[in-house]
Amino acid sequence: MKYLVMVQGTQADYEAMRGKASAQSPAWSEKDLQAMFAFMGEINNDLSESGELVDGQGLAEPALTRHVTADKDGRPVITDGPYGETKELLAGYWVLDCESLDRVTEIAARVAQCPNPEGAPEYPVVIRPILDGGGDGC
Repeated sequence: MKYLVMVQGTQADYEAMRGKASAQSPAWSEKDLQAMFAFMGEINNDLSESGELVDGQGLAEPALTRHVTADKDGRPVITDGPYGETKELLAGYWVLDCESLDRVTEIAARVAQCPNPEGAPEYPVVIRPILDGGGDGC
């Protein structure tokens, strides 16, 4: 079965990774970044070798987000982000093809151990099963 495994973050987290601390997140050093990239690279390599990795990507910061809705006449309404009321957003994901929920939970538990600076926020790793066709999608 396929699963979407998601990691979350905020605009403040992205800024912290560029060395700008805030009340929500301490500044990351180059050493912190390298440790995180090495950790995630090892996970990606292991998932590729096991054949479970379908896709995985880190996403651009929330400041580059665009929301598109429709007005009452069906015309697009476009709003750029980030937004003050927004908390965590999707920061990256993996699409995994695993034999069981237990296996994907094991992987998510490993992802949750990613190194970060002391005092950095910790977010849950979210697992969502991907429906296997047949749905209408909208």
